[in-house]
Amino acid sequence: MKREQVRERHAEGLISATHVIQNPAELGEWIVFFKKSAGRSYFLVDDNDEVESFSRLDDLIDTVRGLGIKFAEIHM
Repeated sequence: MKREQVRERHAEGLISATHVIQNPAELGEWIVFFKKSAGRSYFLVDDNDEVESFSRLDDLIDTVRGLGIKFAEIHM
């Protein structure tokens, strides 16, 4: 899901949870996914529909906050 879609769905109350996990393809990086109330999950993707990956957890947190998300669960 692209950033603008995340903002819209979050404002509508359609995102039930936000999770941060290590990128399975690159263990030194982090990715974020959002669960919708219907049980479906969506990764945060860029304009090219590629999963966004962050080498610094601080950068990921700043991005998530910028989307209006206030709580996220981190899985290590």
